[in-house]
Amino acid sequence: MSDDIATLGSESPARQPLVAPRVLAIANQKGGVGKTTTAINLGTALAATGEFVLIIDGDPQGNASTGLGIDRRNRRFSTYDVLAGEAAIRDAALPTAVPNLHLLPSTMDLYGLELEISQARDRAYRLRDALRHINDGPGVPYTYVLIDCPPALNLLTLNAMAAANAILVPLQCEFFALEGLSQLLKTVDQVKETLNPGLAIHGIVLTMFDARNNLSNQVVADVREFMGKKVYDTVIPRNVRVSEAPSYGKPVLVYDLKCPGSEAYLRLATEVIQREKELKLLEPGQTAS
Repeated sequence: MSDDIATLGSESPARQPLVAPRVLAIANQKGGVGKTTTAINLGTALAATGEFVLIIDGDPQGNASTGLGIDRRNRRFSTYDVLAGEAAIRDAALPTAVPNLHLLPSTMDLYGLELEISQARDRAYRLRDALRHINDGPGVPYTYVLIDCPPALNLLTLNAMAAANAILVPLQCEFFALEGLSQLLKTVDQVKETLNPGLAIHGIVLTMFDARNNLSNQVVADVREFMGKKVYDTVIPRNVRVSEAPSYGKPVLVYDLKCPGSEAYLRLATEVIQREKELKLLEPGQTAS
């Protein structure tokens, strides 16, 4: 992986537009840790606070698209078309049933993209370049872009990391959690060295927490000891309503606003916004909004 990443760093970083959204890649190479669930429900919670949010479904399985109720027949353009250079994000993004929340849907075509662009010099920067002009022209400017990454450290995930300001890592409260986290952090360091020097870990959100399970409590303690303040205070509980909601094509905040899962994602959105304000205070020439 390190050699592959190094070969992708030949292109110089692009200048960012004057008005740019904050881009967060939701990534973990392990499957089943809550990436898509977090993308859908954090995006919904941010939109509920008045932010204008775009979710990019970067997984060929298209679970974020299905979980937001976007029928496959309505996905005229997709993430594939954007990365292939055949559509602009604003033209391909679709409104969802959630006010202020748009989605760039995914299709199975994404499975073939890696092979199609494997020899292109800009293969790791396709998404970054597509996002450069996302807020140009008419329309309400996006303030947040959340990228739902596939469960692999492949070219699609590298595109997300090259385009992102920061990585948000969902981490399931299970035995091998720290082992997988170590590999992801190593990859992030490699991406910073070659593709995106400004990339940072925004935070780690612990998911599928069961307070009755001693192992869950031990994982929480271990991750907090290992990563310190990078771990969000909010922990997402294991909650049947969170699991049920995608089958109805709804975020859990729409499906059942008062369930523990919904309340947790609202708290997470508050933490994300607060961390963004703190980051802006640290940036030269900027102040918190």
